[in-house]
Amino acid sequence: MTISDIIADPALLSTIEHCRLLLTQSTQLLDLTISSLSDHPPPDLSLQVSKQRKLLNTYLAQLRGLNRDAIQRVRATKQSTAEARQEIDRLHLQLQNLYYEQRFLRGEIAACEGYDHKYTILPLIPVTQFLSEHPEHASAAEAGDENALMVARINQEHAEREALEQARQGLLKKKQSLIADNKKRKEDLASLDGEMEKFIDAAKPIQKTFEKEY
Repeated sequence: MTISDIIADPALLSTIEHCRLLLTQSTQLLDLTISSLSDHPPPDLSLQVSKQRKLLNTYLAQLRGLNRDAIQRVRATKQSTAEARQEIDRLHLQLQNLYYEQRFLRGEIAACEGYDHKYTILPLIPVTQFLSEHPEHASAAEAGDENALMVARINQEHAEREALEQARQGLLKKKQSLIADNKKRKEDLASLDGEMEKFIDAAKPIQKTFEKEY
């Protein structure tokens, strides 16, 4: 397995390559320096050493530039990592809030489903009778829409009760009218009784006169 199989970053691969070149150049310069210590050094040794040093300095400068670039990339990576961590923390908190809201809403839904609604104890007519009297709601029953069917039954019951209430109010007004008429008639009869008593009292002298014997 080679280094390129482990490292895929082009910048790191370039740095490694420059390090390899720098090592090779340093080895060559070291060999030239050692050869200068021999009894018969090459005549152009100084020129070769100068060229190798310049090349070595070039590689060193390039390596320093790569090192600066690597430091900047590390800083940028740290910054982006910190921002990503903050975003993850924000999303995690948002997710926790959603979980809390979900649990709350499920609790509310369960409470609503388990609530003893008043409509469940209404004296509604049976479904079969309701559908026979109102066939326009048969589609809701066929579709299994119990909510729509219940609403229709409640509305029908409400309409029936409104009609009964109107009839009751009409009968109540009629009853009150009859009571008022009866009261007036009683008052008239009472007045007539008083007049009759007065008439009888006034007729007593005449009755006594007719009762005398002559």
